[in-house]
Amino acid sequence: MENKDSKPPINVDYFEDLTGEISKTDETQVESVGERLNVLRKEKGISLEELSRMTGFDVDFLEDIELDRVKPQLGTSIRLSKALDSAFGRIVSGQGSKLYSVTRKDEKVKISRSTSKKGKKEVYTYMSLAPDVKGRNMEALIVELKENPDEEMSVHAGEEFIYVLKGVVSLQIGTDTFALEPGDSVYYLSTTPHLIAAQKDEATILAVVYSQ
Repeated sequence: MENKDSKPPINVDYFEDLTGEISKTDETQVESVGERLNVLRKEKGISLEELSRMTGFDVDFLEDIELDRVKPQLGTSIRLSKALDSAFGRIVSGQGSKLYSVTRKDEKVKISRSTSKKGKKEVYTYMSLAPDVKGRNMEALIVELKENPDEEMSVHAGEEFIYVLKGVVSLQIGTDTFALEPGDSVYYLSTTPHLIAAQKDEATILAVVYSQ
């Protein structure tokens, strides 16, 4: 007899077909996060020293971001956008000018890479799924995670939803740790210290980050 309470298995291959791999784009054609930060900071008339006092980041670290020596992680970008009173997405993937955005799976999209604070280790690669929407408060991303056992935990304003598409994800929230497999998901307030990385080699997630 069929168990009515049983749930159909999630076909993870469907999501992999839907998202595909993050293609290798010519990054010289993509405006960097550092460039966007530099333009936005100067628009506000704020010096690096002032931005350092507002965010708690060292001046040298901020200068490294603007010069593309370090590519900031999402939590860092959120703190910077808050300090500059700007939409989070403007720093992460651009300002946008449309009321909606349809992204086809085979369309070429912008790529950003995030590194450790010293810029020596690539932590993850992400692509925005809706960079054209103006004034958005959510950022939908496909993220390819790498192993990152030594990175500091992130704390920032906002909320995050993570859905694992491929690989095994190591997640730490406060003092709790989890191993998330394809089909698993988590929703948390970003004000709780958190760290997410591939448990081994690489993993791919869908991430929706809300910041207002």
